[in-house]
Amino acid sequence: MNTPKQHLIIIGNGMVGHHLVEQLVERGANERYAITVFGEERHLAYDRVHLSEYFSGRDADSLALSTADYYAEHGIELRLHEAVTALDRDAGEVVTPQGRYPYDRLVLATGSYPFVPPIPGNDREGCLVYRTLDDLDAIRDAAETASTGVVVGGGLLGLEAANALRGLNLDTAVVEFAPRLMPMQVDSEGGELLREKIEALGVQVLTDRATQRIEDGIDAAHRMVFQDDKVLEADLIVFSAGIRPRDELARDSALERGERGGVVIDDRCLTSDPAILAVGEVALWQGSIFGLVAPGYQMAKVAADTLLGGEGESFRGADMSTKLKLLGVDVGAIGDAHGDRTPGARMFRYLDQIKQEYRKLVVSSDGKKLLGAMLVGDNAAYDTLMQYYGNGLELPEDPASLILPTSEGAPTLGADALPETATICSCHNVTKGDICASIDGGAVDLGAVKGETKASTGCGGCAALLKSVVDHELEARGVEVDQSICEHFAHTRQELYDIVRVEGIKTFSELIDKHGNPETHKLGCDICKPAVASILASFFNEPITDAAHIPLQDTNDTFMANMQKNGTYSVVPRVPGGEITPDKLVVLGQVAEKYGLYTKVTGGQRIDLFGARLEDLPDIWSELLDAGFETGHAYAKSLRTVKSCVGSTWCRYGVQDSVGMAIKLENRYKGLRSPHKLKFAVSGCTRECAEAQSKDIGVIATEHGWNLYVCGNGGMRPRHAELFATDLSDDALIKTIDRFLMFYVRTADRLQRTSVWRENLEGGLDYLKEVILEDSLGIGDELETQMQHVIDNYECEWSNALSDPEKLKRFRSFVNDSRPDPDIIVTEERGQLRPA
Repeated sequence: MNTPKQHLIIIGNGMVGHHLVEQLVERGANERYAITVFGEERHLAYDRVHLSEYFSGRDADSLALSTADYYAEHGIELRLHEAVTALDRDAGEVVTPQGRYPYDRLVLATGSYPFVPPIPGNDREGCLVYRTLDDLDAIRDAAETASTGVVVGGGLLGLEAANALRGLNLDTAVVEFAPRLMPMQVDSEGGELLREKIEALGVQVLTDRATQRIEDGIDAAHRMVFQDDKVLEADLIVFSAGIRPRDELARDSALERGERGGVVIDDRCLTSDPAILAVGEVALWQGSIFGLVAPGYQMAKVAADTLLGGEGESFRGADMSTKLKLLGVDVGAIGDAHGDRTPGARMFRYLDQIKQEYRKLVVSSDGKKLLGAMLVGDNAAYDTLMQYYGNGLELPEDPASLILPTSEGAPTLGADALPETATICSCHNVTKGDICASIDGGAVDLGAVKGETKASTGCGGCAALLKSVVDHELEARGVEVDQSICEHFAHTRQELYDIVRVEGIKTFSELIDKHGNPETHKLGCDICKPAVASILASFFNEPITDAAHIPLQDTNDTFMANMQKNGTYSVVPRVPGGEITPDKLVVLGQVAEKYGLYTKVTGGQRIDLFGARLEDLPDIWSELLDAGFETGHAYAKSLRTVKSCVGSTWCRYGVQDSVGMAIKLENRYKGLRSPHKLKFAVSGCTRECAEAQSKDIGVIATEHGWNLYVCGNGGMRPRHAELFATDLSDDALIKTIDRFLMFYVRTADRLQRTSVWRENLEGGLDYLKEVILEDSLGIGDELETQMQHVIDNYECEWSNALSDPEKLKRFRSFVNDSRPDPDIIVTEERGQLRPA
């Protein structure tokens, strides 16, 4: 005789509620339970971690974590758009507007709701919240008639909301009650740097502001009045000031709750009623609510075990370390990031205001264990630091080396150095041992490992580390490793370049639609987007600020200027070959004086004007263009400068006109976008005053022509250029450089300097000579034609932007205010203005 199934009801179909369903299905719980899931929303469980991508074209179906068929196949009744309004614990029933449903066991997975501060006027039309897909639909509808938006809350969710408003083409501001953004994750130094980087993106940041009331605006729909009676107007206000647990069902049915809310659970996720469990953001464990997806998934796993009578691992709390990219800005926090939870903790800090990077280590008093870390501006070291922290590995003799810049880039901890117990994916609690087991069980690529272990299918923050471990383990087993550029494209950069070249694809959206991975969403990532942007620019040379290309650009390319440490920008007009006329020098001086700019001659023989405010950039460039200057591409991965000596024009040792050749080369290649920046030099004799042998392209005059050197560079990895060809005529020199540069653009990896490309090139310099000088591949004419196409389509990017009113809208510091940023402070030193 079959034992009748017990009734199990799960209230909530969010990420954690759905993960609980998956755990129950994997364990065969539907043989023991008749499972019913109630979801208040009309949508199936969806990925809230990537919710903001809904505004960028990702639809509800692509965000969905499952399908209705999945529930039906496993005999689970899914009741969407049906809210549970009460629990009758005495009768063992849940109550909805549609009826009453019995339960033997019940799980509360109701999550949380957005906190709206009790501000008079917070219920005005156009004051919305940011939490669900329906909320996002309401924001998008409101944005159609709005031009300005404000987000109340400068934490993680607030900055995500700000990114969403910015993506809807609204002038955006963030208002935060605390003295800095993301106060839980970063300290004052990190918060200030985060503020600078976000303001540089055109988002106004107001911290230490308490909103007193919201009333009718004069120039916009709403006016926010702060504690000091200052005001800010906006057409749309979004509240994203934190979350509160959805515990009203527990409250009304007298389940034990915490003093500040949340359903109290024990280590097995049981509430004060043994028939009822709670998981996710509604659950309060030892006084803590866990607002990340990873702890919720761990609770779901424990709850599934409890429901099936197991005695598996209990819930013991969760690490709240996070790696985020907010508005394109990296932020990472590990463990005791503030260093205030461990007596005797020691700290190391590194701040680079030029590159805008901040890193902080918190170590034990003996310097042997990592207790916490904080990263702003660059998360490259996050995975390494997380492994030291999570696995209790002993730190290097000099812990500071983990956060200081090195000649080889960010520090790494090899996959072979990680123990089998090392946690790779915290969302799904996947260890290195689990990954190895999946590979031994037949998973032969990254996708298969993800499917087997679910690693990197939660927040995705472990993607880079997972790939590193999978690649290492596959190589150790003699399996060829997939070299795809990222999960969105099953191609290398070189393959993507060839696809663009052969098919004539001109936009990222077309490329990802035709050749992207259908298993992933269509928005790309911070690896493939800039790589494709470079490829498209290298091949077609269309303006990077066109609407189809601007979402792919970083801050410097977006504003066509290099952002400096105090939030201002540098202006670098092109000075071909370093040659400049007196009247142009006068104009540079006049512009610098008019706009209060610091001037300096660069190592590339140009004049750099520092301290330009964002809103002044169009006016500055308008004056420079009128004087005959054009953009110098100092912000781009492209040709920067062609340095020269005075050559035979003035020098008694010069044997060729080095200045004339430098000008010719710079004007020819000035529009070429490439995998990394390019620097040239031309010396008029072998005395080498232009230092050509430390450049990507170095040209040295001889009595019979020009010697060509390639693949050198200075910087952190200095490398002498190598002699490539001798005694070339002017035409032969240019032809050779054309071929060399286009072959580099076609075959180099993303962000790979010519020096590194050359070192990794199979066959080395001899192979390169065969391809370029001997045309061994028969592509010489094609490379030259391609270069000529780039040259023929050159247009000064600033000239293009100044002729387009829509593009000029980006150059504003504040919403509803044309005044300059008062937080930018300069002082005088050595007779010029400098950052304070």
